[in-house]
Amino acid sequence: MRVLLAFLLAACAPATWAAHGYALWGDMKYPPGFSHFDYVNPSAPKGGEIRLVSNLRLSTFDKYNPFTIRGGAPAYLSQLMFDSLLAGALDEEGAGYGLLAEDVAVAPDGLSATFKLRPNARFHNGDPVLAQDVKHSFDTLVGKHTSPAYKTLLIDVAGVDVVDDRTVRYRFKRANRELPLTVGGLPVFSRKWGQGKPFNEVVMEPPIGSGPYKIGPVKFGKDITYVRDPDYWAKDLNVRRGTANFDRIYVKIYKDNTARLEALKAGEFDLMAFYSAGDWARRVNGKRFDSGELVKGEFQHKLPTGFQSYVLNTRRPLLQDVRVRQALGLAMDYEWMNRQMFYNSYQRVRGLFGNTSCAATGTPSPEELALLTPWRGKIPDATFGPAHEPPRTDRPQDPVAGGLRENLRRAQKLLADAGWTVQNGTLRNAQGQPFVLEYLDSNEGGARTVTPWMRNLEKLGITLRFRPVDFALYQQRLQKFDFDITTIAYAGTANPGQEYADLFGSQAADTEDSGNLAGVKSPAVDAILDRMVAAKTKDDYLAACHALERVITHSHVFIPQWYSGTHRMAYNAHRLQKPEVTPPYFRGEAWAIDAWWARPSSAK
Repeated sequence: MRVLLAFLLAACAPATWAAHGYALWGDMKYPPGFSHFDYVNPSAPKGGEIRLVSNLRLSTFDKYNPFTIRGGAPAYLSQLMFDSLLAGALDEEGAGYGLLAEDVAVAPDGLSATFKLRPNARFHNGDPVLAQDVKHSFDTLVGKHTSPAYKTLLIDVAGVDVVDDRTVRYRFKRANRELPLTVGGLPVFSRKWGQGKPFNEVVMEPPIGSGPYKIGPVKFGKDITYVRDPDYWAKDLNVRRGTANFDRIYVKIYKDNTARLEALKAGEFDLMAFYSAGDWARRVNGKRFDSGELVKGEFQHKLPTGFQSYVLNTRRPLLQDVRVRQALGLAMDYEWMNRQMFYNSYQRVRGLFGNTSCAATGTPSPEELALLTPWRGKIPDATFGPAHEPPRTDRPQDPVAGGLRENLRRAQKLLADAGWTVQNGTLRNAQGQPFVLEYLDSNEGGARTVTPWMRNLEKLGITLRFRPVDFALYQQRLQKFDFDITTIAYAGTANPGQEYADLFGSQAADTEDSGNLAGVKSPAVDAILDRMVAAKTKDDYLAACHALERVITHSHVFIPQWYSGTHRMAYNAHRLQKPEVTPPYFRGEAWAIDAWWARPSSAK
């Protein structure tokens, strides 16, 4: 589910539409009849294999259905097995080009989008992809057996009409420029998949999709091989030319990072993405790297930064006061961590929409104030001042930025103002309750990065206990919002839309398994989200985005962490070859799976 949402977040972005595709706020890069995307090699040879390590935190998989709530599906399954009506390009924001659909038309009033399916589109079982399958897929995804995030994402879709066998019309409850891209990016699967069963009982049946790969040999729960469909219906289509070049994609699960790294060094697989600066700087080495067989590649990208953060669950009584939440953030010494732990390889997350035009800067514009002023007194006063900047500790002489000591003094005052005082060496409230919180993680290695923050909180009299649990329990507790603090790496997007109601909407705050982990329940946020989704001009849209970021960041429900402007990947240069052009908006291994190919010697 999260992989799909990450794709939709990335695809939903720059109001014009054209028969061969759809774009939000500007012209499309690729004209009708284009031959292929610029970042692929249209003559890339087919064959060979790529051996990967699972990119999921799951230590096993127990189903083939990636859409139901319970259980875990294998890595990359959705990406490889399901086509959608539109396909996004990795070198363009906010546009979708016809994949299953050969034509898309958006009504002048914006209340519907009509897609005409390609006559040659086929499922893996040979059946044609028909409008009835598109409707079935949508109705299933918004049904009771799938993640509630789908319902939130698609809340403004009134329904789907089958016009004829190859024409389907999505109807919208209100005009929303994003919706044609959103519905165009949904996976489409056959009505025959799990036919006759409730969808939550469709577990072990291999999906009947129309994507370039099928499920091949499997060691269930341990590894899986996807095999390229030689009869893939879209292999010569412009949006697919030069992609899906490997005959086999082999994915193995390792239970810990050390085992994965050692397996890479031993030559057991061909490519691995790295998210640990320490591993990348100190442990990605060995004889295969010395010989040039394995290569460390740092690939620059222009993706939005996202907002990886400590998430503070405001449902918890200790975390309901904004002054307390701000004090917790003041105790985090990011600059020290970046120097001492991260080899200065990261940059600080500043808001929700970093590296995009949606990021708020300076003081609110008149358009932003028009959205914020009706809520004065119900949102933090700081919202009406400069854009939020995380506290710094590397400027001790600066009265604004300060150093750690100055920040801790500010934190002490905020806590005192909120009714917390030191009593017998322990921070307590008026009822004598000690200030004790739990940090929930599914990885014992997470203690390393949270420990410096814990030590600084101790200086304030706050106890933060590290609680590692296995991933299944971690997922369950997040679904039920049973945590105080955790870390989430939220994907970024240049054009946020309805999916942000799942992250910040009041309804999502009361819905288990929603994305609103922080428990944000604010009529102001709900109103701004509505204005953002319904915006008819880009200026109105950006004003709403800026206002949303101001309210959320000054509410201190997140403590921003860090991001990297590069993708770090080690790969086997003797077995893999990549295109000359690196697309600016690719994510991790997805580019390699999509557009790299096996060197002829290894393919043999």
